[in-house]
Order: sequence, then structure tokens, then C-alpha cells
Amino acid sequence: MVGLTSPAPGVSLPRPDGAPTPVAEGSDMHLIIVDDHPLFRDALSSAVRLAFPAAEVEEADGIESACAALSRGRSIDLTLLDLTMQGVNGFDGLIAIRTRFPRIPVLVVSGLDDPRIVREALAHGAAGFVPKAAGKPVLIRAITDVLNGAVFVPEGLSGPAEAPGRKPGKAPIAERIAELTPQQVRVLLMIRQGKLNKQIAHELGVGDSTVKAHVSEILRKLGVISRTQIVIETANLDYDNIMSGLPSN
Repeated sequence: MVGLTSPAPGVSLPRPDGAPTPVAEGSDMHLIIVDDHPLFRDALSSAVRLAFPAAEVEEADGIESACAALSRGRSIDLTLLDLTMQGVNGFDGLIAIRTRFPRIPVLVVSGLDDPRIVREALAHGAAGFVPKAAGKPVLIRAITDVLNGAVFVPEGLSGPAEAPGRKPGKAPIAERIAELTPQQVRVLLMIRQGKLNKQIAHELGVGDSTVKAHVSEILRKLGVISRTQIVIETANLDYDNIMSGLPSN
């Protein structure tokens, strides 16, 4: 839990999407903490308010409530996101927020601190990564660096790495997913959950023909020919597949 252990150093890299207005410590900012553990949300919120007394901090216990808060039109500068929440598979929560709110940086604060998980999180759009075991100084530096336009990663990582065995000539899955519209991402996540077109149509409140059109576009943009291949191609969105599919460090 943040603040309970000694701090670890980190590395800050330039963000490819450019830097927002620099943020000074103690300045006015608006953050949202997304985590399904109330005690950790409280601890994280207290750490943020202690370092940034003027900050406005919201809390959300899941992706749906986070998206609802982000959709209200209020200016939120940063999302602090836990990856492992109930009802969320792999990086689906990160992808959902990044797709719907691409201008709001996401700083992942997670108990999953394996370098392979960190690299995949960055590849899927996270602006930084802080292990939950890190100390407050690391968290505060990460928040400041991300709001100043840098990517913050734990020491020893320089950014997303090429996965072994990737087929030449085919863009990484993160780049292909980035081509999907927000509605197509929602359909993609439901396909990964094994839902049929009728179930997807019911949940989205659209017709079957609309879902079929979305599926066709997803197949085209991902460069696959079947729903089964969609699941296979997006397998690395799941932590277990990352850990089992790559060699140990």
C-alpha cells in the first residue's frame, strides 16, 4: 500500500502525445482514483491531498462509475487506475478509459509490478505506472511527471518493449486496437467475454445489424478473420497470458 514501504526510484520519459501545462506541487488539479478497495482509495486519496492540498480528488469503485464521472464534463486532469478490479479482465479497464477519454492521462497504480505487465500497460496507453508497494515520494513524483507530460516508469524500464515472437509486418495489438472507435472497443470487450451478437445488441441498445457491422470492422482493423482469432490476438490483454507466454527475466 502506498506510503507503508520505502520509496523506489523511477524513470521519466517524454510522452509522445506532448506535454500539458506544467503542474507545480500544491497547484490546483482534479484527479479521480479508480479502485474497488475502499481502504486503498482512502490511503491514496490522503497521500494525494497531503502532497497537493489544493487538489480536488474524486473516487470511483469501478470502470463504469469512473466513466460516468469522466463523462460529466468536469475537467479531470488525471486518472489513477488499479488494473485488478472485480469484473475487469486484464487491461480491458485501461483500454475502455483510454478509448473513451483519450485526452485524460492514466497513471496505473497496481499491485502487479512485473516488468512485462508494466510494459503492456504502457503499450496500451498508460502514461505511467506506480507499484502499490512504492512509497509516497514515488507516487508524488509520478503524478507530477505525468501531469507535466512525461511517462513515469519504475527504475529499470525504458518503455514498451517488442514482444518475442511477434509476426513481422503486423502492427502491435495495441496500435490496432487504437484504430477502433469507442463503440467498437465496447463490442470487442464483449466478444472477449464470449457474448453473442444478440446479447451485445441488447446491452448496447442497438440492432443486430449494427453489431454485425461493428464486428466486421473489428475483424478488418485487427487483421483477423474470425471471432476466435479476435480472442487469440487480444490474449496478451490478460495478465496470465503475458506471464506464461514470455520468458522469465
